[in-house]
Amino acid sequence: MQDNLPELRDIHLPDGVSPFPLAWEWWLVLAGIVLLFLVIQFILYLRRYSKARYALKLLEEISSENVVVAAKQISEILRRICILKYKEAAALFGNEWGEFLNQKTKKPLEKKAAELLINAPYIPEKSQVYSMQDLENLREFCKKWIGENL
Repeated sequence: MQDNLPELRDIHLPDGVSPFPLAWEWWLVLAGIVLLFLVIQFILYLRRYSKARYALKLLEEISSENVVVAAKQISEILRRICILKYKEAAALFGNEWGEFLNQKTKKPLEKKAAELLINAPYIPEKSQVYSMQDLENLREFCKKWIGENL
């Protein structure tokens, strides 16, 4: 019996269990987590951009028949956005309101259109002081302002 001892080898432990390749169930769990992350990002994207789309839709629905009434409605849209995003600006009026809007955009509002926006609540609806061009300038400013601030 002693003669076989040199032929015996030491006991070798088997290699450890490797975590890779993963079983198909783990790939399924990983795919579910990635899918959940993408769905959450998509929902956040929709929430962020749906407000801007809604505001632009309201802006497009404003009738251009009466310049003063349209300017009041544009001012209302801008104020609603300010209530949502810039709470301190919701109570501004007059020149402070116009200056605030100009601070939050790259291209400031033209003088005549700014006067229309500021004075619209105080002008009689049948007034012919402002032209359609002033209203269109105000509308374009509002589109850009919404795009930059929502």
